[in-house]
Amino acid sequence: MASWFRRVTVGRVDPDDRLSMVEHLTELRKRLFIAVITLAVAFAVLYVFNEWLLDLLLDPLAPEYRTLLALSPTEPFLVILKVVFGAAVLVTLPVLLYQLYAYVVPAIGQQTRRKTLVIVGGVSALFLGGVVFVYFLVLPVALQWLLGFAGNDFEVALRANEYFSFALTLMFAGGLVFEVPVAMLVLARLGLVSADQFRRGWRVAIVVIALIAAILPGGDPVSMLLLMVPQLILYAVGIWLASVFGRPAPWAGDAGTTEVTETPA
Repeated sequence: MASWFRRVTVGRVDPDDRLSMVEHLTELRKRLFIAVITLAVAFAVLYVFNEWLLDLLLDPLAPEYRTLLALSPTEPFLVILKVVFGAAVLVTLPVLLYQLYAYVVPAIGQQTRRKTLVIVGGVSALFLGGVVFVYFLVLPVALQWLLGFAGNDFEVALRANEYFSFALTLMFAGGLVFEVPVAMLVLARLGLVSADQFRRGWRVAIVVIALIAAILPGGDPVSMLLLMVPQLILYAVGIWLASVFGRPAPWAGDAGTTEVTETPA
């Protein structure tokens, strides 16, 4: 068991080593195998609780709209598979991210492995936090606002596939939106954007954040504001991360060296 665990974890590789194409493909196959097996096991377990998952996604709906239509014999089955698969991705997200990182950065030591766990844990927590935020705050408001247009002039009957696709898309989009500090940190670590540039670009950031909130499923003013507030807070967090962990641009050092070594003619 211990030997198997060592094979599937991230091993120590000497910085001078160079992996061959075959070794890269072997590493990729191993990481994909672990990811697929983990996802398949989670899917099988969660399929047992598919009714609970469907009820969970139906909770934000008002009681009068919870009887959904299925317009084909296969639609209920396909909808269940979609919901269970989405739940399996959320549950196994830390493992999937770790396997991706382990393939992209194979040469890490013991201390870096701990940092890897912190990075993967932070990214996963932000994504899941975005999903939870959308589920409890944004989705109920968006549904109430959109369905409120029906009034007495329309008889609304929601189709199962379209409703669950709407809910899952909005939740996963919320998870991606919550990764703003991670994207800012990566840009700062690469030296592409500094914390001062993020600070000076706050007006542009507000416009971009508003556009993102507007194009997400929902589209009502209240849900837009609910999405914008955490994004603005996360943008401030990203500025702090960039100021603490950011690096100078790669070309800045060369420019500075050139200026120092130049002598007057």
